[in-house]
Amino acid sequence: MAGRIRDEDVALVRERSPIADVVGEYLQLRNAGGGSLKGLCPFHDEKSPSFNVTPSRNLWYCFGCGEGGDVIAFVQQMEHLSFVEAVENLARGAGIQLRYEQGGYVPRNEQGQRQRLIEAHKAAAEFYAEQLLSPQAQEARRFLTERGFMRADAEHFGVGYAPPGWESLTTHLRGKGFTDKEIILGGLASQGRRGPYDKFRNRLLWPVREVTGEVVGFGARKLDPDDDGPKYLNTQETPLFKKSTLLYGIDLAKREIAKQRQAVVVEGYTDVMACHLAGVTTAIATCGTSFGEEHAKILRRMLLGRSEFGGEVIFTFDGDAAGQKAALRAFEETHGFSSDSFVAVQADGLDPCDLRIQQGDAAVRDLVAARKPLVEFVIRSRIIEHNLDTNEGRLAAIDAAAPVIATIRDSGLRREYAKDLDKWTGFMDEQQVLRRVSQHMSDKRASRGQRQAPEPVRPVAPAEAAVYNLRDPSLQRERQALKIAIQFPGLAAGFDQLDDDTFGVPQHRAVHQLIRTQGGVEAAADPGQWAGRLREAAPNEAQQGLVTQLAVEPLEVDGELDEHFAGLIIGTVRIHSINRQESNLKARLGRLDAIADAEECTAILTQLGALGQRKRAARDRFSGGA
Repeated sequence: MAGRIRDEDVALVRERSPIADVVGEYLQLRNAGGGSLKGLCPFHDEKSPSFNVTPSRNLWYCFGCGEGGDVIAFVQQMEHLSFVEAVENLARGAGIQLRYEQGGYVPRNEQGQRQRLIEAHKAAAEFYAEQLLSPQAQEARRFLTERGFMRADAEHFGVGYAPPGWESLTTHLRGKGFTDKEIILGGLASQGRRGPYDKFRNRLLWPVREVTGEVVGFGARKLDPDDDGPKYLNTQETPLFKKSTLLYGIDLAKREIAKQRQAVVVEGYTDVMACHLAGVTTAIATCGTSFGEEHAKILRRMLLGRSEFGGEVIFTFDGDAAGQKAALRAFEETHGFSSDSFVAVQADGLDPCDLRIQQGDAAVRDLVAARKPLVEFVIRSRIIEHNLDTNEGRLAAIDAAAPVIATIRDSGLRREYAKDLDKWTGFMDEQQVLRRVSQHMSDKRASRGQRQAPEPVRPVAPAEAAVYNLRDPSLQRERQALKIAIQFPGLAAGFDQLDDDTFGVPQHRAVHQLIRTQGGVEAAADPGQWAGRLREAAPNEAQQGLVTQLAVEPLEVDGELDEHFAGLIIGTVRIHSINRQESNLKARLGRLDAIADAEECTAILTQLGALGQRKRAARDRFSGGA
C-alpha cells in the first residue's frame, strides 16, 4: 500500500483548488454579499438556496441539511470518494504531483479505483477519436457528413469510432497498463469464454462526460444495418456510469445553462450536436433513459429555481405518438420542478438534427423559441383523445385534463388554465370546469388521508443538540462572538481574555476551548487559513461541523465590521455571562438563612462583589453596556 499523502501536499492541493471554482463545476453560484456565494445544495433537494460558499476561507456549508467542509470534503461527498481519492482527483486538476510518506510516487496500480477507471475511459476516448480518422472508419465519417457535421464538429464533441475487431480497444488499454478486470469493470469490455472482448465494435461513439468533463462511458450507434445488435448501445451501469444522473453535453452546456437560465432537453446525441452548432448551446440529452427526477435535480442546481432566479427547461420531442408519450412522461417526472417547463415539438415531426439538415440553423432556433408550456401540451394531449362534438365527450375531456390542472400549485395560474380548458373543449361553463378541478384537488387530498405537509424545519448541525435553542438571544450573541473570532480574528481583540464560563452551552465552550488550544486569535497569522486550521484540529465531527457553520454563517451586523463594533459584541457576551453568574449567586443567596448559613452568605456576597468589579472592568474595556 502507498503511504499517506504528505501534509504539505494536501495543503497545496487546498491552496490551488479554489472552492468557488470547484463547486461551480457542479452548481450555479450567485453573490450572497459579504464575500459569500450561494446556490442550491447538491446533497438534498431544495428550492431556495441555502448552500453557502466562502472563498476567503475555502469553506462551504449548507444551512438546510447541515453538511459542510473544505474543498476536499466537497469532492469526497459529491463524487463518493475517500479522502485520498478526493485529494488525488483535485491534485490532477491542479497539476500537482503528490508525494507519499513512505517515499516515491504512488504506483498506478495503487491509485483509487475510480481514478483508474476515469483514466481508462480517457484513454479509450482518445483511442476512439483517433480511429475515426482511419480508413476503416469511412462509413462513420459518411454518417456524420450526411448529418451536416464536419471534422471540427466531431473533434469538438469527441466523437469516435470503434473498430470491428473483437479486442482492438482491449489490447490498446492493456498496452497502457490497465488490467482486464479494470477494463471489464468500466464497461469497456465484456467477459467471454476466452477472455474479455470489446463492448463496442464497428460503431460511431459519443463520449459521455460528467459535469466536470471526465469521460465515464459511451453512447454508440451501429453502422452496419445487418448487425444484429441494437441501433443504439450505451455503456451499462458501472461504478462510473449511472444513466439516471448523467446528461450528455452537460459539460459543454453548463455555463450557458446558468447564464441563459435555460436548458433544452433533446432526445439524441446528434440532436445535441445539431442544437449547439445552430446556436442553442444549452442543449443536453439523457443517456438511454427517460428524463427523471435525478436529472431534474442537476438542472435545478444550475438554474437555481424559479423562486429566486428564474429559469426554464424546454423539452423537444418528435411529433409522433412516441414523442407525445415522452412529453407526458416528462411532465410526470418534473411535476413540482422549480423552473418553468416547456415543450417544443416540430409540426412535421422532424427532430433537431433532421430539422437543421433540411431547413438550416435558424429553424432549430425558431423551434426552441416557439416553445409552449408543458402543462398546456399535456392538457391538449388529454383533450384530443375525446370527441368534442358531444356533451359526453366534452365532459370526458374535462375530467381527463382536470387532474393535470389540479397539480398546478399557483392558484391564479390554476384558475387561468381551468378557463382555457373550458374554451379548448367548447364547454362554455367556466364555473363547472372550476368545480371539476376543485373536486379533483379534494380527491387528491382525500387520497392522502387529509394529511397536510408539515412546516419545514431547518435541520441543525450535529453539534446543535435539542437543548441548543437558536432563538435564545444569549446564544445568538455568543454565536456572533465566535463567528468574529473565526472569520475575523484580527478584529477580535479581547476574545482571548474570555473565561471558559463565558459561554452558556457546551457547544460554544468547546469551540472556545478549541480556539485556545490553537493559541487563540492572536495566533491566527493567516486569517484565510485560520478556519481551516480550526476544523482540522477539532476532535470530533460535531465540533468540526459547528466550526464550519460558524465560519460561513453571515454576521448580523449593519455595514462593515470594524474592531470597535467587534469589541462591543465580545464585551456584551462577557457582561451577559457575568449577569448570568450574578443571577445564579443571588438565587442561591435567597435560599439561605442569614443566621444559620452566615458563612456561606458572606462567601456569596464576596463573589458578587468581585463579579461587580469584573463587570465594570468589562464595560470600561469594551465600551459597551449590559
